[in-house]
Amino acid sequence: MIATRGPYSDVIRERWRRPRFRRPLAGPSLVAEDVNPLCGDRVRIMLRLDDGRVAEAGFVGDSCAICTASADVLAELVTGRLAAEARAVETADVLSVLQADIRPTRMRCVTLPLSVLAKALNGGVA
Repeated sequence: MIATRGPYSDVIRERWRRPRFRRPLAGPSLVAEDVNPLCGDRVRIMLRLDDGRVAEAGFVGDSCAICTASADVLAELVTGRLAAEARAVETADVLSVLQADIRPTRMRCVTLPLSVLAKALNGGVA
């Protein structure tokens, strides 16, 4: 399948309809949540660390298609990485997987999960 470019690529539509990592984690090591007050997106990211590595990642929240897809892709990208490597995941990494041309006005939908991840990795609590 060839992904369509634009704000709602095939990847975004698929990850929004059938997210792979949308689930609460039992006994997470780190948890963080934040809201985008401009649009109301709310994302909570949960991580289970094992020897400094993200053994499992999940998210829950009420968010638009772009934000949901971004959180889902991000959870996939960080699973299996050392915490330091997870911190290094950038917006460009997520956008590369989303295969979408996100307008500047919607970029916060992509970056909210990244800022929540950073919050979790910098001392979020379970």
